[in-house]
Amino acid sequence: MGDSLWNSAVGPSSGGTATGGYEKAVLEQYKLCVEMADRVSARRNLTNTFFLTFNSAVVTALAATSGAAWRHGSVGPLLAALVILLTQCLAWLVMMRSYRQLNGAKYTVINALELRLPARAFTGEWDALRAGTVWRRYLPLTYVEQSIPAIFAAAYLVGFFAAVL
Repeated sequence: MGDSLWNSAVGPSSGGTATGGYEKAVLEQYKLCVEMADRVSARRNLTNTFFLTFNSAVVTALAATSGAAWRHGSVGPLLAALVILLTQCLAWLVMMRSYRQLNGAKYTVINALELRLPARAFTGEWDALRAGTVWRRYLPLTYVEQSIPAIFAAAYLVGFFAAVL
């Protein structure tokens, strides 16, 4: 990370910076990176809300309109709903994985910036949690989030086969 993160032309001893200017710049960039990571997390939460709402709407519409079709053995509406639901579960899973990767990259930069700060609060917090390596101590939310679309997809498959068999 070091070579791609740091500008070799600017440093604590480079000319033309006011006293403490370099340190202030590092601190401001650190604050910006932490804020951006927080915004990505907020967008991830909105994405989860969207997909949960979408799931609820499709399942509700399916339940409200397909009762008679189930009794008459028409699999078409159920199959169409299953394809829609499984497709959106896949999209949801891909988006959660993407958000996790994006924040992972941001946290790598934040950790590198902390090397130039007096305290490493963010890194220390993760060290205290053991960075999620002991799941009984801390289970990262991203792992839980990524399992939810898979659980929904499995439930939809079970429901479909239960309805048609």
